[in-house]
Amino acid sequence: MSAPNLINLERVSKSYGVRPLLSEVSLGIGEGMRVGIVGRNGDGKTTLLEVMTGLEEPDSGRVSRSRGLQIGYLHQGDELDDDHSVREAVLAGRADHEWAAETGTREVVTELLAGVTLDRAVAGLSGGERRRCALAALLLGEHDLLVLDEPTNHLDVEAVAWLAAHLAARPSALLVVTHDRWFLDEVCQYTWEVHDGTVDIYEGGYAAFTLAKAERMRQASAAEVRRQNLVRKELAWLRRGPPARTSKPRFRIDAANALIADEPPPRDRLELQRFATQRLGKDVVDLEDVDLVRGERRLLSHATWRLGPGERVGIVGVNGAGKTSVLNLVSGAVAPSAGRVKHGRTVALAHLTQAIDEVDPEARVLASVESVRRVSKTLDGRELSATSLLERFGFTGDRLTARLGDLSGGERRRFQLLRLLLEEPNVLLLDEPTNDLDIETLTVLEDFLDGWPGTLVVVSHDRYFLERVTDSIWALMGDGRLAMLPRGVDQYLERRAQEDGPTPGASVADPVVSTRARPGSAEERAARKAMARLDKALERIGAREAQLNALVLEHASDHARLAEISAELATLAAEKDDVELEWLEVADLLE
Repeated sequence: MSAPNLINLERVSKSYGVRPLLSEVSLGIGEGMRVGIVGRNGDGKTTLLEVMTGLEEPDSGRVSRSRGLQIGYLHQGDELDDDHSVREAVLAGRADHEWAAETGTREVVTELLAGVTLDRAVAGLSGGERRRCALAALLLGEHDLLVLDEPTNHLDVEAVAWLAAHLAARPSALLVVTHDRWFLDEVCQYTWEVHDGTVDIYEGGYAAFTLAKAERMRQASAAEVRRQNLVRKELAWLRRGPPARTSKPRFRIDAANALIADEPPPRDRLELQRFATQRLGKDVVDLEDVDLVRGERRLLSHATWRLGPGERVGIVGVNGAGKTSVLNLVSGAVAPSAGRVKHGRTVALAHLTQAIDEVDPEARVLASVESVRRVSKTLDGRELSATSLLERFGFTGDRLTARLGDLSGGERRRFQLLRLLLEEPNVLLLDEPTNDLDIETLTVLEDFLDGWPGTLVVVSHDRYFLERVTDSIWALMGDGRLAMLPRGVDQYLERRAQEDGPTPGASVADPVVSTRARPGSAEERAARKAMARLDKALERIGAREAQLNALVLEHASDHARLAEISAELATLAAEKDDVELEWLEVADLLE
């Protein structure tokens, strides 16, 4: 006999104003179940959590919870006391020798509070630091059920990987609302989709949810085709009479797996129209021998980085490594401490920062967009109205004429992004673009970026988004260099694990096995680009070595000149070793 559920909902309904968010919903969560909750912003995900945990009462229906149920809830806003220190807020005031002896406590503090002094006042923490403190305090408690509302916000890629491994190993049940699709796949056994007042239940994480949803849509489409065909046949029968009757047509509907067995070619087949972009020249943005210093921290040291037309680059690094500063350097918002940043003559750059733009709260959505551009042309010459563009980004019905001051955080972010894209840039810098966006909006944005032919640089903790829209990953490893990682985020986590010791989420217990890149994948394209660059570098080094060796013979009797040539040869030899090592890493992917 199976154990009773921790929480049961029976025919539960909940409305705000005239809008029903939950309509006669029945479901439950059992011991040890890990459930991811997805849906558009405003469709009722947080409301479902609050009704299940008792923070909100349903309008009708019944919610039952097991006796003595211990629930830990991470809200989108924290409940920390500003008068407390971090030590008091997270560790109940315990001294270092008391908590450091506990392996689990030490791991949570080390991973989530890196760089946060325990005796700092909560009142002086940044929003991201407060969020990590609230998450750490929650994970240190004993709970039968953990309820997490957007837990990956303000975490870097490495911390998200650690959190996924930590939650998957915990015995407690889990309800998590998140737009991080990689996280859903790593952690969740079930996916609940909240939409139109109902909750659809799927087995598996995000990938399984996507497959199952495609199959349900296929079945619904096939049923609609059959229904319409029967209606047409009935009308024809009424017009022509019984002699015109024919045998029922056969419909062969392919299985859903056939629809998604081969993923669409990246940035190839598009449903979302593409904005026309200004032509980019050969030179886009060059960082030449750049130093970037912020306070006492040296973020870049003698860094040279060239962004070419059409490149799609992701940047990763721990919080504080300087990712946002590098974007500001590329955009020209900050000047390098040494070296120079050069923009091509045809560059039209747009920068989506993490800050939400200040807007006139009384202005209306449609009018504000039309003030930038009433009609946009696509690459094939067709015109799209401002209304059509807004609808593609989720502004439909009364939201088209809503006051900007009444928009939610997610809606403000979507509006900010759309206005930026309407400027028709050809170089786009995105700093944490997935913040406050739901999965449906993220897929629209990804679809748009598929057909956008300009140069793209993305900083994001959302691993799925990074791997989806970029062709190469670069990392700030803390040594002042931007390092290109042919194997992407996995390689970054491995390098971080080697530097800091084992990191859950990066498989370091087993030897790292290099796997071949899948033909046609973004990983293979990035590897081929890297291989071409490295081949050119080896040719350059080889040519210079030949020149220097000829000079050795020419200046055999000039000891001072021979010393200079020998020093340059030694420098070239070291550079060649580095390039050859990177070449071998890339070659492993292409064998």
